[in-house]
Amino acid sequence: MRTVASRVLPPGVKRGLKRLVRAYHQRFFAFTPADLQRALLQLGVLPGDVLMVHSAFDRFLGFHGGPVDVIRALQQVVGPDGTLMMPTIPFQGSAIEYALGEPVFDARQTVSRMGLITEVFRRAPGVVRSVHPTHSVAVWGSKADAIIAGHELADTPCGRLTPYAKLLDYDAKILLAGVPASTMTFCYFVAEELESRLPVPVLTQERYPMRWKDRDGTVRVSHLRLFSPRLDHDLHPLLSELKRRDQWRERALGRMRLMLVRARDVYDAAAALADRGLFVRERTS
Repeated sequence: MRTVASRVLPPGVKRGLKRLVRAYHQRFFAFTPADLQRALLQLGVLPGDVLMVHSAFDRFLGFHGGPVDVIRALQQVVGPDGTLMMPTIPFQGSAIEYALGEPVFDARQTVSRMGLITEVFRRAPGVVRSVHPTHSVAVWGSKADAIIAGHELADTPCGRLTPYAKLLDYDAKILLAGVPASTMTFCYFVAEELESRLPVPVLTQERYPMRWKDRDGTVRVSHLRLFSPRLDHDLHPLLSELKRRDQWRERALGRMRLMLVRARDVYDAAAALADRGLFVRERTS
């Protein structure tokens, strides 16, 4: 209905409707940065945690603040000894389609397509961004430099040389704020790790030349295997397994769902599913 309305209503009417919807949520589903902090602590985010965050700011309906306030709340919860991570992938859709456009990745300038919060975060003071042409991450906190180190050397998007692997090393937690489980980029690391046990190739055999700028601005080329277009990315079996193991924590805040899980639990559940042929499958169409 919203899509139909956006096509047929005059711009002035649409603006008025948006204001009404915003006012409705601000009155009946309001929450503040302090409420967000309390909800995160109740979910199990602790000071000192390494926390990977996937988010959609347009789902923060009723929130009294902007993306900067979300980021500050997250930073305050993990504290100065903690670490905050967000994916800053520069495309939506297929990595292969993106590669065929012959982009040049620049960690300082290339925009994140993972939502408004991630783009504001990557520009924030004290945040560093890994250098990788398809699957970069932005990181703030005590382990930031260690987490992004060497990402430019990886010849796959999410494998052992990437920050996604370090989610295991640091016993990280993964927060989904207004987004579905399918946004967990860590699952691509798991798929790479388990590829030999899966019924379908996770990565292409072909290598794609991907250009990126180093810290000095020199354009370099990496030849990467990318994720196969044959992959079925349905994570419902994984979500069900995590819930069955009581390893999936969830709560409402305003009209948004917050979900938290440990990276180690995701890996173990996925490995168990892989042994039963249920983790990654081939597309049927």
